[in-house]
Amino acid sequence: MFGPIKPVRRFYQKVFTKDRALVRAITDIIGSQPDNIRLYKLALTHTSFARQLPSSKMLETNERLEFLGDAVLGAVVAELLFKKFPYEDEGFLTEIRSRIVNRESLNHIAIKIGLNLLVKVDTTGNPMRHKSVNGNALEALVGAIYLDKGYDKTRRFILNKLIKPHVDLHMLVTTTSNFKSKLIEWAQSQNLDIRFEIVSRKQQGNTTEFTSEVYIDNKPIAVGVGLSKKKADQMAAERSLVALKID
Repeated sequence: MFGPIKPVRRFYQKVFTKDRALVRAITDIIGSQPDNIRLYKLALTHTSFARQLPSSKMLETNERLEFLGDAVLGAVVAELLFKKFPYEDEGFLTEIRSRIVNRESLNHIAIKIGLNLLVKVDTTGNPMRHKSVNGNALEALVGAIYLDKGYDKTRRFILNKLIKPHVDLHMLVTTTSNFKSKLIEWAQSQNLDIRFEIVSRKQQGNTTEFTSEVYIDNKPIAVGVGLSKKKADQMAAERSLVALKID
């Protein structure tokens, strides 16, 4: 009569134990215990992981949370820079913000806080397909915290757990931003052809967002986005230097 109870109990104990480990890991990262663990599970589920499952078992992914987190992260960083640099113009603030929240920076921070150990991603095939997975998961995590804890706690997490320990604002401001010249000099020293090409223009109200792509020997290396062609080229050059591992 009571035979099935033990297997069912063991199943739920296993599920609870798994969630308990995740709760502990998330608590260590964000500094407080999550209230809705489902949000954090979702934040850590990459699209590739869901797609490898049968269609009948397809999971939701972190793309919507990533969208939300990107907006919240951008707002918090913008406020920080606005207050810290009261005499700098919009162009300066935009450049520094983009260097803080660009994909390479977010990937680096995500690994530093151990988020890469928790992300569910399809590891088969070419790993370079998912080179932004950790940065994307970090944005999704920010979105999850925002829905779970509200804006004030999310803001404190961003400032105290991400920016202060892992972003050197002084270095960002004082480091030369002429990445384009540096990349061109390197390419010339290697006898390589290099060109910068504006591949898209997106109108946003009264401003235009440019996307620039760097080609070396006709091979695409990296893209950059900016509110001017010059800024887009600079970001593309900076990302190219990272991709090519040029100091």
